[in-house]
Amino acid sequence: MTEFLTRACLCLLLAASPALAQDEVPDEDQQLMVDPAFSDDPQAVVPAEPSAAERQRAAEAAKGPETARGQGAQLRGLDKITGQTRDFDLANGQSVEFGRLQVSLAECRSPAADPSADAYAELTITDRRANKQVFSGWMIASAPALSALDDSRYDVWVVACDRA
Repeated sequence: MTEFLTRACLCLLLAASPALAQDEVPDEDQQLMVDPAFSDDPQAVVPAEPSAAERQRAAEAAKGPETARGQGAQLRGLDKITGQTRDFDLANGQSVEFGRLQVSLAECRSPAADPSADAYAELTITDRRANKQVFSGWMIASAPALSALDDSRYDVWVVACDRA
């Protein structure tokens, strides 16, 4: 029995020896980062909070382009079964029926500097047969898949805003 225990201990020691032989100092990237505010090191520097002006500049940069409100929107609908498309011109606050869907436009916005560049429309789409809202939110003309209607038969997307 003691011979068995001796062999088992030797096997464990041999298996663990590569791990015990590694006395490497971890790279700077692998070291645990500690917030200087919680460090015991008196030389640690706590990063300064950004000033109100810096926070204001960051907020202005994150806003994106200035937008202008359009009078309405041009939308396009596709019936995936028949392959037919239909264009709608809706004024803000107006609705239209497209198959079993009712499409309502709340408002349309576009970049103030270049209105033809893009369009953002706030739509509510209701399935009248199921009496259920199937889409509510903003659709973007340049990225229709980003916020899209998920319907097995119909597809609706924004083409442009009406500026007149």
